[in-house]
Amino acid sequence: MEKIIIIIDLKGFYASIECADRNLNPFLTPLVVVDKSRGPGTIILSVTPFLKDQGIPSRLRLYELPIGQYIYAKPRMKRYIEVNANIINLVLKYINYDDIHIYSIDEFFINAGPYLKLYKTDGIGLAKLLLDEIYTHFSLTACAGVGSNMFLAKCALDLEAKKNKTNIAKWDESDIDTKLHKIKPLSNMWGISTHLEKRLNNLGLFSVGDIAHCPLNVLQDKLGIIGEELYYLSHGIDLADIREKYKPQNNSLTVGQMLDRDYFKSDLDILIREMVDELCTRLRYKRQFTRVIKFYLKYSKSVNLKPISKQCTLDYGSDAEEVIFNACSNFISLVKDDTPIRKISISLSNLYSPTYEQLNLLENQDIITKNKQLALAIDKIKAKYGKNAISRLDALSTSSTIKKRNNLIGGHHKWKTAVWKNGFRSTLWLNKKVKSIKVLSA
Repeated sequence: MEKIIIIIDLKGFYASIECADRNLNPFLTPLVVVDKSRGPGTIILSVTPFLKDQGIPSRLRLYELPIGQYIYAKPRMKRYIEVNANIINLVLKYINYDDIHIYSIDEFFINAGPYLKLYKTDGIGLAKLLLDEIYTHFSLTACAGVGSNMFLAKCALDLEAKKNKTNIAKWDESDIDTKLHKIKPLSNMWGISTHLEKRLNNLGLFSVGDIAHCPLNVLQDKLGIIGEELYYLSHGIDLADIREKYKPQNNSLTVGQMLDRDYFKSDLDILIREMVDELCTRLRYKRQFTRVIKFYLKYSKSVNLKPISKQCTLDYGSDAEEVIFNACSNFISLVKDDTPIRKISISLSNLYSPTYEQLNLLENQDIITKNKQLALAIDKIKAKYGKNAISRLDALSTSSTIKKRNNLIGGHHKWKTAVWKNGFRSTLWLNKKVKSIKVLSA
């Protein structure tokens, strides 16, 4: 059976959804997805293909956006997740789940080989069928890369399909010399960051062809396993199997927030307490303990002070709020008084699943047991009724951010539907959780 991989990318996904919900053409509309209320330093999440064609990329800071007339759309992450789920459900009408690998919210791979005979077509034909279906159901334009493996399909997508009128391109082994080896600068190749590009340039390697002609042992010696992988990829060899579902093995948990106003040292007790509560809830859900606590704080740009970055190691692993909060409280003494703060994060690392719990003979074990039972009871209430169903009294304080953050998805506001009629908009807030998406939206 011929191995054919398709990768589908949804053009300007967030921005195109905002246009579709407004009955606007994303190829004619200067729309940007950004939360302006977060200030000029906030990141633009998406721009329409119309703006990309004018040389305006996504991921700019708001203040970097060229002066012009724009439609500003506030991010609606729940809406984007819903549309993504509906699109995947649509694709599942044609492709088995085991042959789909979701790469990101707007990109997914398909193992197309087993379906070409069924649909009496080739890789390009199947890609076109799926792109047409996505546009018919969702008014969203997508593009597709087709290749004999995941790497070549991704290269075809990024370097050709996104730029041609058909929105589809195919690369196979016959394109290695004529297309793959011509890629320059190296950061244009999937998997090569600007940092890795500099390391490769220092070795005298400036194109993919240069990597292909570099001896394998040299790449291994200078770059280790990354060098070996790059060598094979530069020859069009990708050993990854789309049916091997990737399961991330994170050995850390992090909670961080960009503050929407100046906070000060006096606010930190409440902020840290709330962040620790969130981290400990996640620890208990994973049934893990932590040993290492990392603290990061960044001041406002107005004071030009270096950030604080510190960590400590606990004497014994724990998932208890008081233990972790007390450790974090030690960092507060490092913060300058009356100095505005704009970013704070706490990370827990060296996570492990305990086979036993080490007891501290200096602590009252009855109190510890009762605190654990209380924490588990609170976890159950939040799981059933929502994160804001129960909270500390501090949540009423002006320093608190927990209730606001509990209403975010991926750091952005939950979505609201906008019904556009005759140029006017009526808005309906949707507060219910989306448990599963099964019905396709036309």
